Amino acid sequence: MVKIRMRRTGCRNHAAYRIVAADERSPRDGKFLEILGWYDTQLKENNFKIDIERVDYWMSKGAKPTETVASLIRRAKNPALKPHHAVKSAKAAEKKA
Repeated sequence: MVKIRMRRTGCRNHAAYRIVAADERSPRDGKFLEILGWYDTQLKENNFKIDIERVDYWMSKGAKPTETVASLIRRAKNPALKPHHAVKSAKAAEKKA
């Protein structure tokens, strides 16, 4: 079965990821079928890019995204959505006020 998941790149203490379609049996940083995008944890704005057409193609073939990649796909399809951690911090700020 094909999974859409993240593959770690970058150096120590500066994690960056490529979003790839890979066989679920291959290791995290191992062989993959296609690069579908990237995600950089260090950037504040515009920290990811995904080729939605290719993601839709792989999902039509039965590929399943991981939880993190699924949230990035939702954000790519609807740019008005905020990241999960931003929603948590906004709720915490409301409770304090």
